[in-house]
Amino acid sequence: MIQDLNDNINLPFSLQISFNKLIERYEELANSSDPFIAAKANRVLEIRNLYPILSEGFSKTSVLKKHEKEIEILLQDSFSEVLSLNEIKTASVPYHNFIFNASKRFENIIKTAGPDFQLVIKNMPENDWYILGCTIIMSLCYKFNANFRRPLYYEIPDANGIVRTYKILYNADFMEIVATDKAPKLTEEDFEELLDNFDNIEIWKEKFPPNSYLSKGFVISNIFDVTDDQAISSIKTTLIGNNKRKDEGFMGDFQKVFRSLLNITDLEVGFSIYNKEEDTLMKVHDSSISSYLLKAKEEFKCDNLFCHYSYDKIIKEKTNFAISDVDRSFKKSKGQAPQVKILKQQGVKSAIFAPIAENGELLAVLELVSKTPKALNSINSNKLVDVMPFILSAVKRSKRDEENLIQAIIQRECTSIHPSVKWKFENAARKFMQEEYDGTDNPTFNRITFSNVYPLFGQIDVKGSSDARNNATQKDLSLQLKMVERIIKQAFKTEKLPIFEQLLFQIKIYKKALKTDFKVDSEQIITQFFKNEIETFFKFQLRTKTYLTEDIEDYYSKIDEDLDVLYYYRKNYDDTISLINKNMSSLLDKKQINAQVMYPHFFERFKTDGVEHNMYIGESITKEDSFSEIYLYNLRLWQMQVMIDMEIAFYNKQHKYPIALDVASMILVFNQPLSIRFRTDEKHFDVDGTYNARYEVVKKRVDKANIKGTTERITTKGKLTIVYSQKEDELEYLQYINFLQSKRKLGDEVEILDLEDLQGVTGLKALRVNILYQKQSKEKQSSEKEYYTYNDLMEQIKS
Repeated sequence: MIQDLNDNINLPFSLQISFNKLIERYEELANSSDPFIAAKANRVLEIRNLYPILSEGFSKTSVLKKHEKEIEILLQDSFSEVLSLNEIKTASVPYHNFIFNASKRFENIIKTAGPDFQLVIKNMPENDWYILGCTIIMSLCYKFNANFRRPLYYEIPDANGIVRTYKILYNADFMEIVATDKAPKLTEEDFEELLDNFDNIEIWKEKFPPNSYLSKGFVISNIFDVTDDQAISSIKTTLIGNNKRKDEGFMGDFQKVFRSLLNITDLEVGFSIYNKEEDTLMKVHDSSISSYLLKAKEEFKCDNLFCHYSYDKIIKEKTNFAISDVDRSFKKSKGQAPQVKILKQQGVKSAIFAPIAENGELLAVLELVSKTPKALNSINSNKLVDVMPFILSAVKRSKRDEENLIQAIIQRECTSIHPSVKWKFENAARKFMQEEYDGTDNPTFNRITFSNVYPLFGQIDVKGSSDARNNATQKDLSLQLKMVERIIKQAFKTEKLPIFEQLLFQIKIYKKALKTDFKVDSEQIITQFFKNEIETFFKFQLRTKTYLTEDIEDYYSKIDEDLDVLYYYRKNYDDTISLINKNMSSLLDKKQINAQVMYPHFFERFKTDGVEHNMYIGESITKEDSFSEIYLYNLRLWQMQVMIDMEIAFYNKQHKYPIALDVASMILVFNQPLSIRFRTDEKHFDVDGTYNARYEVVKKRVDKANIKGTTERITTKGKLTIVYSQKEDELEYLQYINFLQSKRKLGDEVEILDLEDLQGVTGLKALRVNILYQKQSKEKQSSEKEYYTYNDLMEQIKS
């Protein structure tokens, strides 16, 4: 229970309850010609004479208990018993939760809320109470209207647990504020300083020290249930701006709302969109919406648009920033503050910039400007708090619509885009969209290029995949021919028809060809034989010869329904390739996440008979001034380690694949930066320019190249092959090899080899080094090797 009103209270004044102002009103009523009113007033004055403390003022709550009956008489007219069950009303101390009289309806609402319910005004931060008290002192004692009136609400649960919202209206007719000898004398300069420092509580406490004024009296709170109004507002929040921007009168109506809210007749509204990737503010693509920050520009870098202080407030902290007197700020900053300078050029005298953010992410900036000095300031900027949800909803919808349009343009003109280069496509899409807004004939999507980027290429490829595929095909076709041959021989035993002999002869030729002369078109020829001749024959036999029914039905049970062929060995092969690609791609994608953290770069991969990947790294991709070749070297070393990890992962899972295959890994080194361009016709990036085309030629052919003077392929199982052309590349990669040898990832068998000449490309060399395979098992015997060469690994698998 509170003993004294001023216990644990931090306000610019001390509090006293006093009925002096109320009693003064009854002094006037005592002279009324209405005898009933006069008699009632004289009764109140008798109480004043008997108990002077009630008019002099007190802070001890015990006085309220002591004079409970007298106070009830004083408040009888204010709290009519007739209306007590209808009106929601209280008598209380301002800036305090202490209520000493209330209507029966209010008491019932609180009782229904439950014994643990604490009555708190919901939308007034603690520091704001202090500043509110200061602004009231400014108004009552200094006649300086700071206009900090904001709607206040209670949120109280009802009997069903539904939280209802109540709006509070204060009647302060019975309040007075008196300065004590602790109150400093304030000047016009003091008030001007306060206008731009709403959120600096220390300055307010300096001008209005705690308890430097005396607040006497009480307030009557008239409270209204506005739950329905709040619900309607919530609906408006989700709907505001829907198709509105297409209306010609949109901005006019928008400005009327803010002029009414802030009571400023010449207020104008501007708007700008924040681009996080570029750290810029951009003009809205709508001719009716202007920006006073950008003036006539389409976009502006934020660090060039704001001074350090305003940049931190708006962009980093996402808090309102006010300039109450542009001319004074211009003079004070000597014209060096960019945001002040651009406002002064447009004749603006005061302004508020309100960041619109969600979950800590800045979306846009609302700009309010006036030609009247001090009309807009850091105090009345807080009135925007109550309308920001509506604005945020509109901005989110607008931004979502724009992003959808941008993505639609990108999808139409391009394809799925890697995050590292997405920003450039979005910029091009915005320009494309702006051209459409401006009515440009045949708007064009700008060419997307990145210059001076270093390429990295690697692949882990299935060795002998063509031979393995051919072998699987031969086995399937051979087995299907044997199945057909058995059925036709059975038919020939029963019926000696020449057609059966002819079919058996054809099958014999195909079986021999599969063993001795398998060609590219052999699969197609034999498959057509099954489809055109055997299938026709079997269907006829099923209709006419019952003795073959069981055998033919058994044959069809083994035929793939979709392909109409025996698909067993080929399925094993296809499933193996699919699993290899899936597992290798998954591992590479996971490793890529960490690589992007090291330094952003472009990355893409392709599934073939294995997995290939391209990477490009350079300043033009990151947009930052932070690129150094050290990041290139780091990415090259990362690439080597990932290729080794992929090899280890493959061979540790090899026994789980349907058929046993080997892989070989290769890295291509290109030591000169090049330019890449997005080809809209092919929907992918490719090198730009004739000189750089040499890189693509090497990429496509080098894995099939032989060691010079031999028939041995440069890529081989169990070894990592690094292809290069410059001596400096050789020295660089020998250092990486040495490092990875120390980490027991690579063995000691290092070869330096010359490659045969490719078409238009000569002088290529290769480093080849054996990979050490680590057994991935949680249970490892102490006698087991921890690392294996390829031959060791094969022996381990066979054993």
